Amino acid sequence: MQKDVRAVDVQDFLNRHRFSGFQWTIFAICFLIVLLDGFDTAAIGFIAPSLLKEWGLSKAALAPVLSAALFGLAAGGLTAGPCADRFGRKTVLVAAVALFGAACTWSAFAADLTQLTVLRFVTGLGLGAAMPNAVTLMSEYCPDQRRATLTNAMFCGFPLGAALGGFLAAWMIPQWGWRSVLLLGGAVPVVLAAVMLARLPESVRYMVAKRHPAARIRAALLRISPAAAQAASFSMAEKAAPSVAGSGLRVILSRPFIVGTVMIWLAYFMGLVIFYSLINWMPILFKEAGLDARTATLAASLFPLGGVGAIFLGWLMDRFSANRVIALCFSLSALSIYAIGLSAGSTGLLMAVVFIAGTLMNTAQSSLPALAVAFYPTQGRATGVAWMMGVGRFGGVAGSFLVAELARRQVGFEGIFATIAVAGVLATLALLVKHWGEPQRPESAGSAESSGSAAARSSAGAAH
Repeated sequence: MQKDVRAVDVQDFLNRHRFSGFQWTIFAICFLIVLLDGFDTAAIGFIAPSLLKEWGLSKAALAPVLSAALFGLAAGGLTAGPCADRFGRKTVLVAAVALFGAACTWSAFAADLTQLTVLRFVTGLGLGAAMPNAVTLMSEYCPDQRRATLTNAMFCGFPLGAALGGFLAAWMIPQWGWRSVLLLGGAVPVVLAAVMLARLPESVRYMVAKRHPAARIRAALLRISPAAAQAASFSMAEKAAPSVAGSGLRVILSRPFIVGTVMIWLAYFMGLVIFYSLINWMPILFKEAGLDARTATLAASLFPLGGVGAIFLGWLMDRFSANRVIALCFSLSALSIYAIGLSAGSTGLLMAVVFIAGTLMNTAQSSLPALAVAFYPTQGRATGVAWMMGVGRFGGVAGSFLVAELARRQVGFEGIFATIAVAGVLATLALLVKHWGEPQRPESAGSAESSGSAAARSSAGAAH
């Protein structure tokens, strides 16, 4: 029987055609979302010294406001993933960006620490919902052979946004005060949300999985290539564990995925212990180590700047064992973070080591969403990525309180960084366990059709 040339497998279509201007537009919008996420997440750490001075606070009193957004990030991630798997990536993403933009703008007018803490929590709700859905949406428009590279390149926006926050804070705070940083971090996302409403498409893979009309799927693919014009039906084949079905949460906790799920959660958790320990506290720790306030802020800004290395790691992940590649990067991160504690005597050496540590650690951390995207199937992908980030955010909370507790116990500069480095070792071990315990899942292709007003059906599948 002759194959119907009008039946199109959407992933095969993405694999066969060049990466179009339409896909680059999606990449650019998602990159900006992640960049703003990084800026707004890190902003509180860069304004922390100003808060201590203006409101007469102790370092310990800062812990709630530093961690408030992280609780919001966790809550936003845990709820937004299942919502995106049910209602669509775009709807949740636009709402999330508008929410964190509005809340960050309002934070600039906080009158005391309690108000700022509440508003940082609300900001975190939006941030927690935005990033995993941006990662998921972008990945579902990527060809298989470039998915990790493109996803990691997009995720570089997070450390770049955090670094940009440091550089802008060092320039803006002396002129306009700490509130100006929050105003900027809130106004831009509000504008971006309006642009997204008009320009951002729904995920084509999601539309097939949720049986959207063929005309809508065809319209999206036509913006990639005119070859979609003759398509009458759409299918989606995945490497599958055929017995896995149901809600996104049920999929990611099912037998084929449970070990990998827990290990990804642990690795992401430990990565954020490192990131938030350092991004929130390095300006203060460096100032106490003898650097002036401006130099301390600039030195701390070098840590997230190094995340651009994720592009190269994504290229390696597309060619070699992704678990092992990221595990190696985390192990090197642990060594370099320990070295920060040994470098306080020389400003030049300290800055160099901070940059190296940031390059390694942020490269490893930024690669975990791409690992999760490839691990989970379409019907559970947004939930898998969002829950990894949501559960992992508690690592950020732990990191923020960790340094406060170490300072309370009067642990020295070297001891603080040695303790933080242990988290890198644990992340390495988690990824190796995921690699060793990951079963080989059989490949199963399924098809779905959508013709005229009929809906597109997709096969129940698992990870790519």
